[in-house]
Amino acid sequence: MDAIDLLERHHRELEDKFSGLKKASSVDPDQFSTAADLLAIHITIEEQHFYPAVRARRTEDILLESLEEHLSLKRVLADLLAIDTTDEKFGPKLHVLAEQLEHHHKEEEEHLFPKVKKLLDDGARAELGETMQGRMGELRQGEPRKLVLGQTGAAAPLP
Repeated sequence: MDAIDLLERHHRELEDKFSGLKKASSVDPDQFSTAADLLAIHITIEEQHFYPAVRARRTEDILLESLEEHLSLKRVLADLLAIDTTDEKFGPKLHVLAEQLEHHHKEEEEHLFPKVKKLLDDGARAELGETMQGRMGELRQGEPRKLVLGQTGAAAPLP
């Protein structure tokens, strides 16, 4: 599968999950854990595979901004993981996370992905997408949301 198609599909899935959580009168901890795992997986495949593969002079500024946005997402997610879903701060933090997530997706889809389509041909994007899907499968075997707990000090480096 094309890497960009994979990420865009993942964006919609994340937005749907977090939108549903935002609208719920009470958040089911298992549903939140599922959404948190999905977000952690998404951040990981972007940072470990997609961003390094598309790094170029024409994308570096966008990638550095994206990594800072990931750091912000990780920090809010780590805060959420540390409190109970019934805590009065949970709902507002969840709203902030969902809004930041939507902004991040919009930035990537409007600014980064069009450049990547010019940098990588269909075959390269398909190969990258397969690699990313493989890594997603590996991450799903654990509790990837817990990975972000140790990643809130600074933005990930751009390899």
